[in-house]
Amino acid sequence: MISVVDLDGNPDAEPGAGIIIATGSRFDTAHADHWLQRATFTLSEAEATDRRIITVGSVTEALADIADHCRRRPHAAAICDDVLRAVDPNAPARAGVITESLAYSVLQAGPEFAGWLAERGPATVPDTTEPVLIDRDGDTLLLRFNRPQRHNAFSNAMRAALLDGLAVAAADTSIDEVVLSGAGRSFCSGGDLAEFGGFTDVASAHLARTRHSPALALDALTARLGARCRADVHGQVLGSGLEMAAFCGRVRAHPEAVLGLPELNLGLIPGAGGTVSITRRIGRWRTGYLILSGRTIDASTALRWGLVDEVGAP
Repeated sequence: MISVVDLDGNPDAEPGAGIIIATGSRFDTAHADHWLQRATFTLSEAEATDRRIITVGSVTEALADIADHCRRRPHAAAICDDVLRAVDPNAPARAGVITESLAYSVLQAGPEFAGWLAERGPATVPDTTEPVLIDRDGDTLLLRFNRPQRHNAFSNAMRAALLDGLAVAAADTSIDEVVLSGAGRSFCSGGDLAEFGGFTDVASAHLARTRHSPALALDALTARLGARCRADVHGQVLGSGLEMAAFCGRVRAHPEAVLGLPELNLGLIPGAGGTVSITRRIGRWRTGYLILSGRTIDASTALRWGLVDEVGAP
């Protein structure tokens, strides 16, 4: 399923379609440049600023971990690679969000997600009176996720409340700053796993994701406000939480924040616009690495990559 290309060796025969991981430490040849661009991403033990390259302690160990991760969810891994290659981060966000959602719907109806649901078993979601706190301070609108007992896991009720808050900001042009944050120990730990599988009509779920999208609302606000549409993130910044924050014009991360995209574990890919927002910030290669490896990164790495714009305590 995974083809490996050695940048330090002789030119290889062109592998077929699929996940391609390049490895090596020599980046100054035509052979290397071709594969740096063509590969899903490149692993190297050498330090590099090129966003097509991920520096790891051991290429051998990283390859083994990624191969095992993808082997357990081969459909999701392959479709992830397809989507990241198809999405143009320089194009309007809507096209990418639709492409992502269609692929997400395919996986929702597939065997890997069904297997994860069976392993999870029945689950219940606790009620939250105010899933998002909406306050105004002068011309600043403050939107604060408010499910601290669940690390602000993103629920359907939270999504609806966030859309209400974003609609206020869109309609009231006197609002010149929007700040997205989270109560408690985390900004947002991703989608609430207890709600996953609740919608069996994947076509309707796709329409809901794309017609009522916090990602697109945040993208529109950022187009208007720039860095004054910002996210302050801390604790767990995972899945949909990271995807939405990345649409903001500026992201400040607490020094102890942990960021990642764990959706492959469920047999899914990011579904809150992350293949657009995160790819815009760090390129498809490092986005692919986060998804296919399942690994998290710390705030300093996120800053170095450009996933966040500032690291500091509130």
